[in-house]
Amino acid sequence: MTIKVGDRLPSVTFAKATENGPESVTSDEFFAGRKVALFSVPGAFTPTCSAKHLPGFVDKAEDLKAKGIDAVACTAVNDAFVLGAWKDQNNAGDAVTMLADGNAEFVKAAGLEMDGTKFGMGTRGQRFSMVVNDGVVEQLNVEAPGEFKVSSAEHMIDQL
Repeated sequence: MTIKVGDRLPSVTFAKATENGPESVTSDEFFAGRKVALFSVPGAFTPTCSAKHLPGFVDKAEDLKAKGIDAVACTAVNDAFVLGAWKDQNNAGDAVTMLADGNAEFVKAAGLEMDGTKFGMGTRGQRFSMVVNDGVVEQLNVEAPGEFKVSSAEHMIDQL
């Protein structure tokens, strides 16, 4: 069943990409007591994700914070090393926290996985964004396959 507005995020453990390497953090810990703009990409270093999705949230992080967002986070079914390298390549600095969902536990528990086997990618997360307030979904924007509209930073800013 797909997560919806008003639902609490599933309790899973992410691998947070840090300067010191991967650090485990639970969804309960990361989202507790703050408002987070979370976005999901099908994969780091993929075309739309690299050209538009991550750069949009990096560029608009301060605008999101001005609208009440405490933190911006990205998740993908990649390992923390890949997400860390992608973050570095895109000069994301402290603007975006990378939460690796290497075994797709989060997207499966949220009902937001997709089958990327025809592209050689296996199970991945759909492209989506959400506003999470103290662990509860306040907004959810899931893209139609192959599209990039409603999960953008710009769209989220317009919703806030």
